[in-house]
Amino acid sequence: MMNDFFIALQFLTRLHIVRQNVWSPEGFGRSVKYFPVVGAVIGSMLAVLDSVVNAYLPDHVWTAILVVAGFALTGGLHGDGFMDTFDGLFSGRTPQRMLEIMKDSRVGANGVMAFGALLLLKWSMLLDIDAYSRPIALFIAPVIGRMAMVVGITVFPYARPEGIGKAFAQYAGKRALYIATIFTLLLIFPFGRAAVFSLAAGMAFAVLFGRYVTGIIGGLTGDIYGAITEMTELLVLFVFLICGEMEL
Repeated sequence: MMNDFFIALQFLTRLHIVRQNVWSPEGFGRSVKYFPVVGAVIGSMLAVLDSVVNAYLPDHVWTAILVVAGFALTGGLHGDGFMDTFDGLFSGRTPQRMLEIMKDSRVGANGVMAFGALLLLKWSMLLDIDAYSRPIALFIAPVIGRMAMVVGITVFPYARPEGIGKAFAQYAGKRALYIATIFTLLLIFPFGRAAVFSLAAGMAFAVLFGRYVTGIIGGLTGDIYGAITEMTELLVLFVFLICGEMEL
């Protein structure tokens, strides 16, 4: 059980507590149920960082550091998938060519512009979320973002005949979805209505975006899993911002 968690932790982050040298498709699949827990690890680190250090720097500087720290903890894994996804989907090519573009290690103009917008939006929303809610949002966003990834993996078909993402999709199964949902509910429910609204919005987005992409290229890929995670995290920050403005 713990080995499955460490596989998830090592794959999704730069936190290599136990060095995993042997990977198997089955191990990847079993690790999926722990993705929200890994999100909680990331979120806890960001929330503690914000609570301890934010008093010593101007808000706009510290918020930029928070955004960078979030990408650093994951090694830019999901950000890379986000850029590749936008390069492919907005290329205006055939579905097969879109998949080829996503697989290309080079980043195109669409990916760069989309990633720039992602950075600016994350920075702006974190800057405007009130000081009390920001650590909570920093904790909740990675949890729901990884839960959205679980939805993408377990609900939608995989668009390629091979790839690391194929192992997740093939061996995770609906049981992983149910267990990940339980973990997510346990992690977010103590944080009130904004957290619950964020979960509802995040799951709705994951399903709608998954359907949209599946309609275009016939399924999802590892890059699209990353894109779903990044956009869901952004949506969670937006929900917290709106809830703060409306005093919910």
